[in-house]
Amino acid sequence: MRLAMRNRCCGIDVRPVVSFCDAAASRWAFKATVYRSRYCNGFVGYGDADPSNVSALVHGAEMRVAETRAVNRALRKAYGIGLCSVEELGSAADSAQPQRQTRKFPPQPANGNYGGPKVRDRLCQIIRQHQLDPILVKSYAADFCATKTLREATREQVEAFVAHLADWAEKDRNALLCQLNSYLPAKGSAA
Repeated sequence: MRLAMRNRCCGIDVRPVVSFCDAAASRWAFKATVYRSRYCNGFVGYGDADPSNVSALVHGAEMRVAETRAVNRALRKAYGIGLCSVEELGSAADSAQPQRQTRKFPPQPANGNYGGPKVRDRLCQIIRQHQLDPILVKSYAADFCATKTLREATREQVEAFVAHLADWAEKDRNALLCQLNSYLPAKGSAA
């Protein structure tokens, strides 16, 4: 909310998506629209939550989690921010907890993308953890994947790059920074 206040957000409208809500099963879905100005059409974000996709610490508060996720996603779209919350970044505590023995729902493809945004989130986590320049990392990723743009790379290529980047950042961050700096745009000479 501080982000919205700092950027003088005109308004945020949050509504439940009734067709996807089931109070008895603690399943909730919300649509949030962020209006940057009076004349803005709005930036929309959706959020959902049920007991299978929230931490055990917040069981019983799935409605609030879904609403927060929707607002966070709409704010990210409105202000061009990669990740907003620790929940989306993941934490060391999450990896230390044992995996649940049973899942209510098997993983489903999101827009044909198996695994969803996990690779992107891991990449963002590495960039933040090692304080890397995301633009230079993107340039290096395209070069590593041997593609003109990163969008042309396959998921396997991007996964290999993320593993490579994480390994290199852990082993020798200074060498990685030198490699990334080679992607800095050349400065024009003064006339």
